[in-house]
Amino acid sequence: MTNPFTMKQVFQLIAVFLLVSAGNSFAQSKLEQAKNFYEQNKPEQVKKLLNTVGEKDADYAAAQYYLGRVAFDEKNYDDASDYFEEAVEANDKVADYHNWLGNTYGTIAQNSNVIKQGMLAPKMKKAWENAIALDAKNLDARTSLIQYYLQAPGFMGGSVDKAKEVAAQIIKLKPAEGHRQMGNVYLHEKKVAEAEKEFVEMSKADPTYVSALANFYLGQKQFDKAFGLFEEAIKKNPEDYLALYQFGKTSAMSGQKLDRGEEYLKKYLTYTPKQNEPSHAGANMRLAQIKEKKGSKAEAKKLFETALKMDNNLKEAKEGLERVSK
Repeated sequence: MTNPFTMKQVFQLIAVFLLVSAGNSFAQSKLEQAKNFYEQNKPEQVKKLLNTVGEKDADYAAAQYYLGRVAFDEKNYDDASDYFEEAVEANDKVADYHNWLGNTYGTIAQNSNVIKQGMLAPKMKKAWENAIALDAKNLDARTSLIQYYLQAPGFMGGSVDKAKEVAAQIIKLKPAEGHRQMGNVYLHEKKVAEAEKEFVEMSKADPTYVSALANFYLGQKQFDKAFGLFEEAIKKNPEDYLALYQFGKTSAMSGQKLDRGEEYLKKYLTYTPKQNEPSHAGANMRLAQIKEKKGSKAEAKKLFETALKMDNNLKEAKEGLERVSK
């Protein structure tokens, strides 16, 4: 049989194949690079990379999703909703796209008038329901749905019973988180005893949730129970920096055990917090509150100022600085 291709044509076909493969590889690496930039908190690099992704590109939906995450982080919520809507339209099979679309609608609704809230309510609810339908283990969407049921009026689908149903579903998926959510529902109903039982079950299911149990006790001004939890944790591990911080926070809030609270906060300030752990700004603020309660206004003022230099959004630090500056 005669070969229908000349050697020149064969090489041309190989070259085209390599170019296409290289192009696909570049597109994939561009998205991966953008993901890395996002995780490194480099939003400008993310935008620069992903704004060039076209609607016909395979990664268009993912690109819109990450652009939406950047816009959300920058508090450009209208832009974020546009990006997430584009992501869902391009690929409606990814739970996170729906979840973040719902989160954005919910954030916009918080600062909107009643009419706009009424328009956004069914959209956010539907977005979270879609996320759960696509990924039954998506706890973020279930948690958001609980808040929706607790905050929305009845004619918009609000229901304490439905909130409890979702919390019960979470208990089956992740017991500690489920009990925490159920405790929050009972707190919403002002059923404090029932809430405490749930928070205790939460900490039994996962001891790392002890801070949430302590926060419940702080909210109820049951300071002795909160101190007891942290003292037990510190006794087991004197280098438990989260327990040290929480003990100091409890001292600052209660005005009790101030010397130990001060000692533990100073020790926490020698530690480098990990992501989502209390910041040094927060630790300085709590230390300032202890100094204020001890009557050392000058020292408190310096610490409040230090806290605000680290994080100018600390409302309690601003209020504290005003108090001690009078």
